Amino acid sequence: MIFIYHSLKKIATIEDHLGQPIALDFGLSIAEGLFQLAVRYPNSCIVWCAVACQDNLNVGELSKLFHHDKLLLSYDPNTANYLGNMIGYVDESLFVKVNKKVCFPTWQMSSAVGMIHASVVLAVGKEIPFNSDFDYYLNSLAKLLMPKGLLSYSEPQLFKNCDSKEITGHSNFTLFRFVKQHYKTRWIFILLFNLFFFEKKLLVFPFLASFFYKKRNNTSINLDKIPVASSRKVVRDKSIDVIIPTIGRKAYLYAVLHDLAKQTLLPEKVIIVEQNPIANSISELDYLVNERWPFEIKHIFTHQAGACNARNVALKEVKSEWVFLADDDNRFESFLLSTIFLKIEKYGTKAITTSYPQVKESILYKNEIQSLTFGSGNSFIKSEILEKCQFNMALEFGYGEDNEFGMQLRNNGIDVIYVPEPSILHLKAPSGGFRIKPVFKWSYDKLQPKPSPTVMFFMLNNKTEEQVLGYKTILLFKYYQHQALKSPFSYYINFKKQWNSSVFWANELNCKE
Repeated sequence: MIFIYHSLKKIATIEDHLGQPIALDFGLSIAEGLFQLAVRYPNSCIVWCAVACQDNLNVGELSKLFHHDKLLLSYDPNTANYLGNMIGYVDESLFVKVNKKVCFPTWQMSSAVGMIHASVVLAVGKEIPFNSDFDYYLNSLAKLLMPKGLLSYSEPQLFKNCDSKEITGHSNFTLFRFVKQHYKTRWIFILLFNLFFFEKKLLVFPFLASFFYKKRNNTSINLDKIPVASSRKVVRDKSIDVIIPTIGRKAYLYAVLHDLAKQTLLPEKVIIVEQNPIANSISELDYLVNERWPFEIKHIFTHQAGACNARNVALKEVKSEWVFLADDDNRFESFLLSTIFLKIEKYGTKAITTSYPQVKESILYKNEIQSLTFGSGNSFIKSEILEKCQFNMALEFGYGEDNEFGMQLRNNGIDVIYVPEPSILHLKAPSGGFRIKPVFKWSYDKLQPKPSPTVMFFMLNNKTEEQVLGYKTILLFKYYQHQALKSPFSYYINFKKQWNSSVFWANELNCKE
């Protein structure tokens, strides 16, 4: 392990793991110094730390935290991250609102402290210029490499204590430059508009200056040759339970059970929550008792419809070390469970979600990456997490309960890793019988909320204020062509009322939570 201590602008000292000094041209930028050390020590992990934070560096825990080579760990002790909150106007992803109390997935890195393997730095090479601004270099590197398979985190355990320090900042010129270099060009126009509309800032010069910089997202960087073999032991006995909520899909569920029965690694128990809201109805799943299955089946019949309730009921029955959140219209190969455990051990992760294509649909993301979503029909999680997470009943019959569950995982320090293979086929079967169209408190409002209050609920709880306002701008323009009002002024007045209605009902859902 190599340590670079710097004074934000230049390298101060470099040491090996024994504290012995390492000679290097200290006139190099910190980024170029990082590269030169990677060339000299290609099998080492390289740690950087600001001199002002050196006493807080948690040296004893670094090896434990850095459990495989395709990691990038950093921590920003500032109240705000390097690019500030305004990046939320153009980035809607979950990587913007960082929970600094736990290990949290993000591309927002800091020069204050961090660590990376030399093999990653060498794979990047000179594709990313060695900026004199080390923070810019780190943020650029993480933003470009996360979609290529680098797992990037804000990790508070890099420091012994995480008291807020004002280490560094950014300018509006830096913000516009970063957006120009890492997002589609239209986003700098949207950023300019949002800053003027919501913050009354007309930043014309930073906007114009950004056009002098080239885009960086068309690089040839490839991380595929960097092996991943986590030193974390997250699997004890490979025992796994499966939960399946179902309603009116007897034939589809039967096929899923047969896929499970053919697994090379059999589940311990399959927990089926069958829903039928019709009074005095009985189960239609006769094959659960008429046929023999190579695993225990726990069948729960309820008149209460709703996937959130059904999954929560099933989760309480889980006894195995792991749980597979499945759906009643899935299909998969016999090696699904055994292969998933190989992926779990490879990454040392406690949550995995698979690709979930529909029939004749191609898989969009080919790399194993940090997932932007969470699938309640195609995910695997360690059961111990269930003590802290459950599906939010405030979102019953609405939208986004699975992504909200995924955010609960992340806010408890559990990242969700996406794997393209093995995939689970989602038949997207027609809705089964016995379904009753849900009626919400706002269903009969003359002015319907826009967006759906459940969508607004998710945003208010998991996005920054700037991200919510940025979404508002995009929705304002997109929705215009799909409604009857053609007067821009009348449309905007109406849209504001719909938006405010959505916020009102989302807050009501928060009270219900």
